Amino acid sequence: TTLYVKLVLAIEETKANATINLKNIYYATGSSQIKQEASSDLNRLVLFLTDNPSISIEIASHSDSRGSAATNLVLSQKRVLEVFNYLNGKGINAKRMRAMGYGETKLLNKCRDGVKCTEEQHEQNRRTEFKVIGNFHKDSPFVVVRRSC
Repeated sequence: TTLYVKLVLAIEETKANATINLKNIYYATGSSQIKQEASSDLNRLVLFLTDNPSISIEIASHSDSRGSAATNLVLSQKRVLEVFNYLNGKGINAKRMRAMGYGETKLLNKCRDGVKCTEEQHEQNRRTEFKVIGNFHKDSPFVVVRRSC
């Protein structure tokens, strides 16, 4: 019996301190619960970290501007801990990750307090990003091989 498997490989480079937005890691308003559809992007991040065991990352979570700044800061800290715990639960060593909640301090658009925005615009700000913050080969790009079948 012969078994044929279609294997798709993609190579991507990233450099230290380049921010990468995890496009599908969004949250409901006022919630730290990661939406179900986020698992594919989180699993790609697990694969990235598994393929590159010499690097460490900062995970950054953000909120929209609705609510108080203090509440949004706490909320973003809860959100980043959800992602941190997910990655740690998948075997990524906690020492390789720094978790930062920024609240509403780094909005991607004009949706500040007092500005009327659509729900989609607010959702853009409720996001999680990561960036490479350390490695053993400081000035060279990291080559990432993503595997899928």
